[in-house]
Amino acid sequence: MGISPASANIDDDRFDGNIFALYGGNGSLVPPRVTLAESINRSKPALLVFFLDDSRDCKQFATTVSRLQQFYGRAADIIPVNVDAIAAETPEDPTDPAHYYRGFVPETVLIDQSGEVVLDEVGLVAFEKVDDKFREVFNLLPRSESVELKRKPINEITIELVETEK
Repeated sequence: MGISPASANIDDDRFDGNIFALYGGNGSLVPPRVTLAESINRSKPALLVFFLDDSRDCKQFATTVSRLQQFYGRAADIIPVNVDAIAAETPEDPTDPAHYYRGFVPETVLIDQSGEVVLDEVGLVAFEKVDDKFREVFNLLPRSESVELKRKPINEITIELVETEK
């Protein structure tokens, strides 16, 4: 009797494992490195991403979240929140991520340095829309006026050959 191969599919609502590792290429997001309370106490912007590992839309959105972490992960806290871990009652405490959850996944909430919500969107939000809000939060040039960053992919190895003089 043979072993059946493992399969994962970005186009279904089946549980395949950690969506950020499987589909976003970034298992470092879960569990989050800091809590929302810690982020607010340090006056650091926080991006809350409410998700389920068995949601087609969340699987597809995982790549966008990883791209956002690539650009803003040092300046802001990216905090994925699995909604299976949220209690049924909505807490009044604004340092609790459940306070911002509206009952849909994926949901993306950007909280600025002063603790104000500057973006709260449900569904597959375009990278550019969240990027525009981050640019406002950090007082950066709009994308139309800035030079595109030429970053190398995270897992790429670059080798330069240099001719030596004899």
